[in-house]
Amino acid sequence: MQLSTIAGVITAACLLLSSQSLLASDTKPGVTIYATGGTIAGKAESDTATTGYKAGAIGVQDLVSAVPAIANVATVQSEQIANTASGNINQAILLKLSKAINQQLKNPDTHGAVVTHGTDTLEETAFFLDLTVKSDKPVVVVGAMRPATAISADGPMNLLEAVTLAASPRADKRGVMVLLNDRIGSAFYTTKTNATALDTFKANEQGYLGAFYAGKPYFFYQPALPENKPSFDVSDKTTLPKVDILYSYQDQDSDFLSTAIEHGAKGIVIAGSGNGATSSGVKEEIRKAMAKGIPVVLSTRTGNGYVTAKTKEDGIGSGVYNPQKARILLSLALADGDNMEKIRSYFEE
Repeated sequence: MQLSTIAGVITAACLLLSSQSLLASDTKPGVTIYATGGTIAGKAESDTATTGYKAGAIGVQDLVSAVPAIANVATVQSEQIANTASGNINQAILLKLSKAINQQLKNPDTHGAVVTHGTDTLEETAFFLDLTVKSDKPVVVVGAMRPATAISADGPMNLLEAVTLAASPRADKRGVMVLLNDRIGSAFYTTKTNATALDTFKANEQGYLGAFYAGKPYFFYQPALPENKPSFDVSDKTTLPKVDILYSYQDQDSDFLSTAIEHGAKGIVIAGSGNGATSSGVKEEIRKAMAKGIPVVLSTRTGNGYVTAKTKEDGIGSGVYNPQKARILLSLALADGDNMEKIRSYFEE
């Protein structure tokens, strides 16, 4: 072969490799957005209305189209799982969502998932996914405190940051995250702390995982899992056992616990005062339920703090879990058929 021919072949090969390298560098991470409705998809009659709007009025395609900058950070596909206020999210939607995310994250072209959600129960869905999604890839749950039609709506920026976070390799192995108001929180610990403020999602004891600065996510720590974090497989589940939350207060009727059991509750969570405290009459009902094999978890209505272990007949201390998260964990444990001591270990160890 002549030298000129060889040189031509080498030149062509170099051009091909160069074009392939350029193509690879232009390839953006794949992110799937699962929409469930909420304020982020809300619509009001006035652009100054931040309450009294209709949640879940806008579809996921319109949400994505309203933020064209998303195309600069990820290749996005989307699915409308539901379109409703977050108070209407039920176990059927949760199971559908968890199964869809688990399946999609097996796709090598998908780097992460984003869930748009109403903020009222966002922490419950995020916590459920944190216990049931088995992947090192990032899952980000995002919402908004102002509807899409409001002046200075926070949804578009929140959505852009959520997709950016799900596309980031630095977000791997951090479990499910909650993203609002530039703050990155662990779904395991984060809770809603204010009815209307933009900076409502916090983990008072544990803090944030990181934050967004100038459009980029920055983490404060290396990836780490919460202590004693359980995991559940819901791939074959179509329903979950009913668990009720009961609120503790002065002069309380002790029959409320037995009534909940009569109406089908397989487990009970009590939002107790202080360190999971209840009245003497309620304690008697708790002992009866525990003796029947119905677990009663004592959490706290204070909004923060660790509820310590209880004696075997007096119930189960919720540990780090607030009432709404304790309910989800207890329901998943019951769905797995775990016995009382195994259930106790989730909360008290």
